[in-house]
Amino acid sequence: MMKKDLKNILLAGPPACGKSTLVEKLVARINRPATGFFTREIREGGRRAGFAITTLDGKEGLLAHRETRSRIRVGRYGVNLEALDQIAVPSLIPSKPDQIIIIDEIGKMECFSPLFRQTLVNALDSPNPVIGSIALRGNPFIETIKKRPDVLLVMVDESNRDSLVESLAGQVSFL
Repeated sequence: MMKKDLKNILLAGPPACGKSTLVEKLVARINRPATGFFTREIREGGRRAGFAITTLDGKEGLLAHRETRSRIRVGRYGVNLEALDQIAVPSLIPSKPDQIIIIDEIGKMECFSPLFRQTLVNALDSPNPVIGSIALRGNPFIETIKKRPDVLLVMVDESNRDSLVESLAGQVSFL
């Protein structure tokens, strides 16, 4: 059983290990209202071309793309902070006291937004539980988030991702 003071569950692991899928499965298993967003790959011609944001209530936007002109770049992707701030960030503010906040993901692109960083801290500090994914390695802000005393950091890999659904769903039910 999870200690009550660990109300935030963050999943870390290498790219494509199943973190987002695990978060989706947890959302489907939890019998509580949820708000938040998922980051999805955009594929063009069989190759990754960028990332989209999709909120749990169906809003969508472009987070980053190879063809996006932006002063902020992560690898070959131009980052669209406006979409992040206007679509993803509002979804992190619960409208009900029993809502779980879903954040997929807390990564380098998202952390370029001061508004995202502040709203993330507010969400983690709120009485609402947070379930999300976080970069395996990151800047000092990301490392600070992972070390918070109210965060249960769960390492995910291909060997444990399926078995984690059941154990984490049981832990979330205690929140």
